This record gives sequence, structure tokens and C-alpha cells, in this order.
Amino acid sequence: MNTRQYLLLFGLSLLISSCEEKMDLDLNEAAARVVIDAQLSDASAVQRIRISRSVGFDDPVNTSGIKGATVSVKDNENRSYSFQYEKDGYYIHRNFKPMADRRYTLVANVQKTLYTSTCQMPAYVAVESSGISEKNIAGENYFFATLTFQDPAKVSNYYIYTLSINGGPFRFARAESDQFNDGLKVTHYIADLDTDLSRGDNVIVRRYCVDEKTYQYWNEYQNNNLSNAAPSNPKSNISNNALGYFSVAPVKEYPFKIGQ
Repeated sequence: MNTRQYLLLFGLSLLISSCEEKMDLDLNEAAARVVIDAQLSDASAVQRIRISRSVGFDDPVNTSGIKGATVSVKDNENRSYSFQYEKDGYYIHRNFKPMADRRYTLVANVQKTLYTSTCQMPAYVAVESSGISEKNIAGENYFFATLTFQDPAKVSNYYIYTLSINGGPFRFARAESDQFNDGLKVTHYIADLDTDLSRGDNVIVRRYCVDEKTYQYWNEYQNNNLSNAAPSNPKSNISNNALGYFSVAPVKEYPFKIGQ
């Protein structure tokens, strides 16, 4: 049983107990559609938005960058940030660090079609402790990065995790909410969906505190990829039938070394 199978069983067990929770875009679409990958964070003053068009699955890459769009982000205090095209569909702003509790609106004019989305950046929920946990599941041992924290009471909180193994690219790992543990001490267990963590691995976890619509997007992606059903595109929070998502979120990194 690999980590993906364990996470499926783990998710099912949470559901049963509740009756007594570079991110790659998975594009399952025959007809070409505009794809907007807009994950803004406070990790840096450099922000990147990629605009592309979905292409067939037999092509070497599943999106093709679009040049010539007009892209901006405006906050609720009337500050506007214009993004400039660089290459391969990437639009960049090099002096924009978003702030918690501000509301941001994305406006992208792509080939005479307007795409918009709004996101309010949440505050970061501090982690109290972190580490590596080894669990024996059905006679096999699995490693998980663990982050423990006090979930704020009477506030809806949503979390997205991405993970890098041994210097590899960051990939989506898990989406979590406080639906069943509001106000409690919580531990999240994070592993790669496809590659089991091993002794000697260097692991970095990125933890985003996101808004509800961003959580819904990645939770739908997560459920699709942990099920046996044919995957479908998660519902975007961007207008005009675009694929992808717009998120503005605080983020922190947590490095781990799995001991020999």
C-alpha cells in the first residue's frame, strides 16, 4: 500500500468518525480553454501569474503560454499592481507583497475576454511544533511531516500544503479545513501523493493559510485524485469559464530531514 492509498483510507476514516478535512494543475479538457494559475503569497515581493491555454494530453506539455494579455491586481484600498509579461505565459510584478485581511481582485484581459476573481488574504495560523512521524499501516512503515497548532475557535480556517523532496519541485500534497476540529489542538500529517518518503530524504513543506474558495478548488482536486473515478477539472474561482484559480495567502516553509 503506497501513500496515496493510505491517504484515501485516512480520509475515509475521518469521514466515518465525523458522523459520530509549484502546484501543478491537472487539466482534463478536450476543448482548449484559458488557464490562469495565480498563487500570490507573502513569501516574496515578486509575484507571478501564468496565463495559458489548455492543449491535448498527447502534447509534450498540457498548457501553452499566452502572450499579450493585460493583467492587474487591485486591493480594497485602491492600490493597483500591473503585471508585465516576461516569457512562457508568465506575468510578473516585482514589488508587491500582499497583506493579511486585505481583499484583492484579479483582472485579466486575455484576447478580448475579461477574467476576474476576488480573494481576501487570511491571517497566518502559527505552528507550535513540527517534526517527522513514522506510522505502521497494515504492516508497512510510512513517514509523514507533522505540523501541530492551535486552531482558532469560531473562525473557519483552511490550509493547503505543498511538498518538495530532495530539492525537487514543490507539488500539491494536501488540503485541510477545521470543519471537524474548530478551536482544537490539531496535527496535520503531510506526505507526497505519489512518492513515499524514505530515510535520508530532505523534505520541505510549504503551508498556506487560504480562503474557502481556494480550499474548495484543491480539496476537489484532492478528492478526484484519491478516488478511482475519472478525474475532472476542479471548479475554478475565476469568471468566464476559465480553468485554474486565484489565491492570495500567507505561507511559511518547514524543512525536515528524515533520519537514517
